[in-house]
Amino acid sequence: MQGGVSGFQNAPVTRAVVLASGLLSVVFSAQRRARALGLSYQGIVKNFRLWRIFASGFAFQSTPELMFGLYLLYYFRVFERQIGSNKYSVFSLFTISVSLVLEILSLVLLKDTNYISALASGPYGLIFASFIPFFLDIPVTSRFRIFGVNFSDKSFIYLAGLQLLLSSWKRSLIPGICGLIAGSLYRLNVLGIRRMKMPRVVASFFARFFEPSSGGSSRPSRSLVGNMTSRTTRAVQNQPPSGFAPVVEPSESSIAMLVSMGFDGNAARQALVRARNDINAATNILLEAQSH
Repeated sequence: MQGGVSGFQNAPVTRAVVLASGLLSVVFSAQRRARALGLSYQGIVKNFRLWRIFASGFAFQSTPELMFGLYLLYYFRVFERQIGSNKYSVFSLFTISVSLVLEILSLVLLKDTNYISALASGPYGLIFASFIPFFLDIPVTSRFRIFGVNFSDKSFIYLAGLQLLLSSWKRSLIPGICGLIAGSLYRLNVLGIRRMKMPRVVASFFARFFEPSSGGSSRPSRSLVGNMTSRTTRAVQNQPPSGFAPVVEPSESSIAMLVSMGFDGNAARQALVRARNDINAATNILLEAQSH
């Protein structure tokens, strides 16, 4: 699936995380130091190597983990478009930090056992925290069967997450669980975290250096918008109706929100009509339409 006119349009924070994760993973792999990245009781608590906390929060240790991790980070950029880059910055910082703290606590609790010596590295906290809103807020819009097994349009994201969760077995299982806990704490609005915002200078930094350029304009070119409009509109129109309920005229604020996420206004209006003015459902319809 693709989300919007441009890959990272209106998602500068996601772009920064993807770039940081990819570059750090490549650098450590080239230096053959990737295996030294994972958090361990010996390295963090006893030797106090704080640099490993930052590095393990972004850099993956293997190519399969890097591929699945970056794919999920890229897909979950839809949440930044929904809540805005400022709040998504808070979400990212909170979930990564809380997850790392929980990982260190787990190492302390397990230090006297032979259960595990080091944890897998990478932004597991942010990735698996994102599965909380993905499960609760993104509706299923289509179902299908493969070899007699039922799937939905969300199944492949869950399978990618499961692959990443079990990629290093116990070493990756614990960071994944810590990420789910961090996402749940954010969802429960612990300490009022969902009302907090980053300073304006931080938001301006991400918007200036990581927002994709569009030929000197923040909007896509007219020809691109025209082509995108026709394709998306036809795809939304060709999707089957969601029921026989009376048509609900979408609100201008809902249309404006979808447009700010990179979608065309006409396609956004039609998607909202189909979704009965449910922004989350309309977003998923538009994302599904873009994938065709």
